[in-house]
Amino acid sequence: MSTVRKAAVALAAVSALALTACGPTDDGAAGGPGTPSASPTTSPGGSATATPAPSATPSKSGAPKKTATPTKPPKPGSTDPDYDVFPCSTFDVTFTASLAEPTTSSYLLKITNKGTKACRALGHPIVTFGDLDGQATERGAAPGIEDALRLEPGQSAYAGLMGGANDGKGKTVNSIALTMSTESDLTQTPLKASTPGLYVSPTKNSVTAWMNNAEDALSL
Repeated sequence: MSTVRKAAVALAAVSALALTACGPTDDGAAGGPGTPSASPTTSPGGSATATPAPSATPSKSGAPKKTATPTKPPKPGSTDPDYDVFPCSTFDVTFTASLAEPTTSSYLLKITNKGTKACRALGHPIVTFGDLDGQATERGAAPGIEDALRLEPGQSAYAGLMGGANDGKGKTVNSIALTMSTESDLTQTPLKASTPGLYVSPTKNSVTAWMNNAEDALSL
């Protein structure tokens, strides 16, 4: 074999090996099952850059956001300054009775809150006359429980008691007893006051609701 022929055969063998090494494999061929490569993009400078493939891990922005837990509303009435103010009973007050008008046997009744907390003087005083049956007749209207007179410690309330003019049908007593309206079944100890010669008419006796001043209590 001539030298020229040997050189041609060797060149052909080298070319075949080069084509085999550079050719696509089955896994890497276009359209095959291999992993897609990043697509080149052109940067402003004209050079090609690779765009990274999307990540399979969700970003933090995709996580659900936590919402603030609402606070519990206050209990009904808990912010009301009168929420825990209970009706006054005879255990909460002191009591006096002063003669105001002899001809009608009128007396000024006064209670004073002796406790350390406020209480409410509800409705009318419950007044009994000595050893007579029954109680004084209520005179005039009284506010409801929500509008009843509030007594702070040391404050007083007043009511006007009238035995009535001597009509010859009544009796004379020397004392009266008072209990408070509490709108409950609370058992109270009656508070007594001296009323020498108080005439009590069976049809004309009466007592006003609690008021915050003596003048109104006696003028009703």
